[in-house]
Amino acid sequence: MLAMNYRGPYRVRADHMPEPRIEHPGDAIVRVTRSCICGSDLHLFHGLVPDTRVGSTFGHEFCGVVEEVGPAVRNLKVGDAVLVPFNIFCGTCWFCERELYSNCHNVNPEATAVGGIYGYSHTTGGYAGGQAERVRVPMADIGPTVIPEDISLDDAVLLTDAFPTGYQAAEMGDIRENDTVVVFGAGPVGIFAAKSAWLLGAGRVIVVDEVDYRLDFVRRFAHCETVNFRDVRDMAVHLKKMTDGLGPDVCIDAVGAEASGSALQRLTGVHLMLQAGAATVLHWAINSVRKGGTVSIVGVYGPTFNAVPIGNALNKGLTLRMNQASVKRHLPRLIEHVRAGRVKPSEVITHRIPLEHVADAYHIFSSKLDGCIKTVLTMPSAR
Repeated sequence: MLAMNYRGPYRVRADHMPEPRIEHPGDAIVRVTRSCICGSDLHLFHGLVPDTRVGSTFGHEFCGVVEEVGPAVRNLKVGDAVLVPFNIFCGTCWFCERELYSNCHNVNPEATAVGGIYGYSHTTGGYAGGQAERVRVPMADIGPTVIPEDISLDDAVLLTDAFPTGYQAAEMGDIRENDTVVVFGAGPVGIFAAKSAWLLGAGRVIVVDEVDYRLDFVRRFAHCETVNFRDVRDMAVHLKKMTDGLGPDVCIDAVGAEASGSALQRLTGVHLMLQAGAATVLHWAINSVRKGGTVSIVGVYGPTFNAVPIGNALNKGLTLRMNQASVKRHLPRLIEHVRAGRVKPSEVITHRIPLEHVADAYHIFSSKLDGCIKTVLTMPSAR
């Protein structure tokens, strides 16, 4: 089959790879119909996540059609169209029982701090991803959701990660009616976080980024205010001036390890890799949010340490909340929002590129070329 093949930092290509097979009675094989490139895939592409191995197939945002099921699978059948959450989870452990699916205790033998994720570093279990014609789906009775007939495939594939992650970012902010919410990052997750903040009762939403076309897009999609941080000398001072000197009620980090805005953070976190990514946005969020406010973190950082102003967080009495999104928990509510017309996730898709040209797709997305917001890889069998 054709699949994306990682060959080292900044090097990917489409190759013929072995077909997946049923390895456990609870597995399914899914023929992929839509697969996205995520901003967190770029951390792998840029060589910033430990134990990202040559020969890996990335891709944790995908949907498709069930082609084969193991003998223990009861909830799926061949021919079902499914969206597959990026989390791999068992559904029965202590964490899954509490709907902390991203923290499942039984699916990742490589680490205890995170559950299993498709197509990511081996620190998340080493599972092959969905930027391929077919993929093995473990725990097939638990994770995949049959796509409702009134939900398009383009909307469905955004329900596997980007929209749920943005929604959970807003949810973790514990937004109260009329709160001011600042979202750092105008990529797809930041865009959905801004939109979700309104759904949860925000009275004002501000998005911070440095790329003008992304700021233009989020203004149209999420009807928010924007700030280009290249025009700001001191982020904390600037945001406090915008909020009567107090600071926003909630700050959301939807950027993560490759944040710009600080030469020192870029040097130590990206170029020298002395910390787990550039913590610029963590500093901005902690220093900008009002006393007693909340900082929500969904931007991806590496598994080692970051230098962050934890003393400021303590002295300001902040609540810090963070996690990988537990997609399955959010799906009923998000599908309801899509059906009601409150959110049209597929509107963030700007590029559709054949899997055969995956190297070009990564280059366009990574370099922010051609007004790219979200890229969908199209499969030969789905055209």
